[in-house]
Amino acid sequence: MLQSFLRLCLISIFAFFATNCAPKKNYNVNPVNPVIDTVHQFKQNELGNDASKGRDKFPFLKDSDAENRWVDSVYRKMDFSEKLGQLFMVSAYSNKDSVHFNAIDRLIRDYKIGGLIFFQGGPVRQAKLTNRYQSKSKIPLFIAIDAEWGVSMRLDSTYRFPWNMTLGAIKDKSLVERVGAQMGKESKRLGVNFNFAPVLDINTNPKNPIIGFRSFGEDKYNVTNSAVALMKGVQGQGVFSTGKHFPGHGDTETDSHYALPLVNFSKERLEQVELYPYRKMFDEGLVSVMVAHLNVPSLESRESYPSSISYNVVTDLLQKEMGFNGLVFTDALNMKAAANYRKPGEIDLEAFLAGNDMLLCPENVPTAIEKLCVAYQDTLISEERLAYSVKKILKFKYKAGLNNRRPVNTANLYSDINPSENTALQYQLFENAVTVLKSKDAILPIRHLENNRIAYVKIGDDSNAAFLSTLKKYTDVTEVSDTNIDSLNVKLKNFDLVIAGFHKSDKAWKSHAFSQAEIEFVQQLAKQNKVILDVFTKPYSLSAIPDFSDVEGLIVSYQNADIAQEVSAEVIFGAVDAKGKLPVTINDEFKVNFGLTTEKLNRLGFTAPENVGMNPSVLSKIDAVAQAAIDQKMTPGAQILVARKGKVIYQKSFGYYTFDNLRKVQNADIYDLASLTKILATLPNVMLAYDKGKVNLNTKLGTMLPIFEKTDKKDIGFKELLSHFAGFEAWIPFYKSTLDSNKVPLEKYYRKIPQGEFTSQVADSLYIEKNYNETIMKAIADSKLSGKRVYKYSDFTFLILKEYLEKINHKSLDVLAYENFYKILGANNTLFNPLQKVNKTDIPPTEIDNYFRHQLLQGYVHDMAAAMEGGVAGHAGLFSNAMDVAKIMQMYLQKGNYGGHAFFSEKTFTDFNTCYFCSEGNRRALGFDKQQLPGTQGPTCGCVSASSFGHTGFTGTYAWADPETEIVYIFLSNRTYPDSMAPNALSKGNVRENIQKIIQEAIVK
Repeated sequence: MLQSFLRLCLISIFAFFATNCAPKKNYNVNPVNPVIDTVHQFKQNELGNDASKGRDKFPFLKDSDAENRWVDSVYRKMDFSEKLGQLFMVSAYSNKDSVHFNAIDRLIRDYKIGGLIFFQGGPVRQAKLTNRYQSKSKIPLFIAIDAEWGVSMRLDSTYRFPWNMTLGAIKDKSLVERVGAQMGKESKRLGVNFNFAPVLDINTNPKNPIIGFRSFGEDKYNVTNSAVALMKGVQGQGVFSTGKHFPGHGDTETDSHYALPLVNFSKERLEQVELYPYRKMFDEGLVSVMVAHLNVPSLESRESYPSSISYNVVTDLLQKEMGFNGLVFTDALNMKAAANYRKPGEIDLEAFLAGNDMLLCPENVPTAIEKLCVAYQDTLISEERLAYSVKKILKFKYKAGLNNRRPVNTANLYSDINPSENTALQYQLFENAVTVLKSKDAILPIRHLENNRIAYVKIGDDSNAAFLSTLKKYTDVTEVSDTNIDSLNVKLKNFDLVIAGFHKSDKAWKSHAFSQAEIEFVQQLAKQNKVILDVFTKPYSLSAIPDFSDVEGLIVSYQNADIAQEVSAEVIFGAVDAKGKLPVTINDEFKVNFGLTTEKLNRLGFTAPENVGMNPSVLSKIDAVAQAAIDQKMTPGAQILVARKGKVIYQKSFGYYTFDNLRKVQNADIYDLASLTKILATLPNVMLAYDKGKVNLNTKLGTMLPIFEKTDKKDIGFKELLSHFAGFEAWIPFYKSTLDSNKVPLEKYYRKIPQGEFTSQVADSLYIEKNYNETIMKAIADSKLSGKRVYKYSDFTFLILKEYLEKINHKSLDVLAYENFYKILGANNTLFNPLQKVNKTDIPPTEIDNYFRHQLLQGYVHDMAAAMEGGVAGHAGLFSNAMDVAKIMQMYLQKGNYGGHAFFSEKTFTDFNTCYFCSEGNRRALGFDKQQLPGTQGPTCGCVSASSFGHTGFTGTYAWADPETEIVYIFLSNRTYPDSMAPNALSKGNVRENIQKIIQEAIVK
């Protein structure tokens, strides 16, 4: 009977090779194959079975009768060639030409291969090829990808998650599990069944040339916990994880792609360190393991014998001793560590005889199958051995759902594998990973912005744009550069603090080390300056620096990704507290698991909308509203900012400076804020005076300013004054009395150059008397009161308050605003008379004035009365950008506190945000505008809370904050360009209010 079986087997083998154009051979060879040193008897009942218990934690991995029936049914129908073919997983690319694609087709058709591992290419191209290849395969193919930090490791146009070493710095492993889940989702959407991750190598050797940042670190517990979390995330999405590189590639100094690395440790050491993660992973349900090409003398006595083809390693250790009965993959058989040892075909046969189930990246499938056929004939491979691996492969194909395989749907594929929640997660990952190693005298976070002149110095050869721009959002940071360290140090003498960023390419395989010149540069920089060094690369790079004693602050940010740069800037200024811990040892001072925690200050930070309960899809509708306003020429351009819960989640600029579309609006540009000046400059200083007891709710105007003592306005109360309930006229066109009949400024009031008392600049080549504000105040004192107790908005309130503040403080309003608030807040782009600091061409123009100043107003305040007060008035004159305005509104939202500094008490804010006359039809609080009362028109969408507050500005500006939803919304524009007298289309179109409505709708209930 045995002879009959062998005869049939030989016939089928011969037919198989004839079909596949293989050369005919004489199979009556010596039964002892010279390739094989030792023949191992395969006994399935000796293999362990304990490791399967963990897989019950994943519903799709549970065994079932239906699965067994399908496996048995398919296996019975398979011929010998199909069984052998299932053992091979072949390299595939979606960025190659038809020659490659046709070659894969032939392997599927002629050799019945079991799977494909995709490398470089693109997601849609890969999906289409997956569908093509699957359609040609009688038995569904396994589709795998080596995607340790997501499919972006291999594919373009996909999202890049952090490296494992970055994840290893995170203590909250639920975040790592979420990374795994997102990786699993993208793999599943692409039709991928296996992700060859996580890396379980414990990188105890800093000189490891191939693992390094691919490892979670050097601590076995951290590596294990991180790997378990990532695996749970991946397999929770129905995609298989593969732990690698068994038995451990972490403590090597050779790249197995090029040579065979030596792991020269005892079995006891391997058990204690390298094998520890595997045992834990098996308990948690790991599906598969990849066996590395390593020389491990304590496990394999044959000299320089690769572990991937060692029966002692693959079967005796992994499957018998450790009880693993999932799928076992070789590492790529085309790697030199394996390929140098045996010829193509021979290495494949030895790998299978060693106990591997799937042979990864074979160099020559026809030759390998030929060798396997001969070995089968020679009884080196038994039917039981072949069935064990093939049925196991079929079993996991069933668990992967390949028994009901469906083509990959390429519609919306890009958006599906690049969801916005990836960015939201990325912020959380780096917020938890960035590690502070040194903070001498608590230099981190930087607290007192008013006392620090800060410079930034770039080191390294990669982009620093996100880091520098984010630093500048917190305070005035000057980039200083010079390749000569001596010259640089001279330039830095005027600065109190230097932030140095080491930026190296975020590409995985490039060198991230400091050069000797860069090391010397850092040392000399730190000797001469107070330096915070932030390293945007793997922590091992710091080991080259011998001494950190001169560095005041030291941060490891792990990667040079944009979000890493943003978060690092947040850590430096306290918007985020440092939580990361070193996953590896740098030196005796900074060892594994070391990391300082820093204080979180209540400064605005940055994140994705999802992290603060906002829907990014809804929020994105703002873009269309803003663009429509520009297209309809309601305004040439605009800045829009939205923050929630102390995080900026939307900051964009639209349009151009003017309708000629020559210069695009940027986030840093400053606009004429018009009446926002009232709540951003004058009101905070009034609140400060109130907080110090200089005024109270019952203070009378006559006691505040002598000019009103003998007028009918002397008894106007503080509450009435600030609530626009005093009966003042709305406005007096003060400028008209200074013009002739042709609307030309009279020489009596103006000069073309500063001369004598004419030193207050109104515009280019136009100066007025420096004390003309006295004339304006007298006109207000003499103006008529309505005599009615009704709400009437008037600019007089804040013209009066400016005079009061300057009288009691003996300083001008611009100085008060800067010293008391802006320099502490880091609002360095908020200022009166911006041309003293900013180039005119860097400010969007406000109007072409043809009725007063007869020129383009660019950098000069639009409001005529404010201009006549030299650009500094209580009701107008302030310029700023959306980010700075948001800081002030956030300070209000935090009831007078920002950056750890208390500007005034919570009670003061509450008093000023109270609507005292709502019952009388007046919606105003003290200085703040409020939501419109029922049945009336007003400044909001009508969908914000009653506790919300803010103000609008004539130039098309808007600032609003809502304590209930914790939202700050800023809209800045120059809608008055070119003609402020034209109908206000922006207001009539409810553009600002419609955006506010979208913001409210974006809140996830």
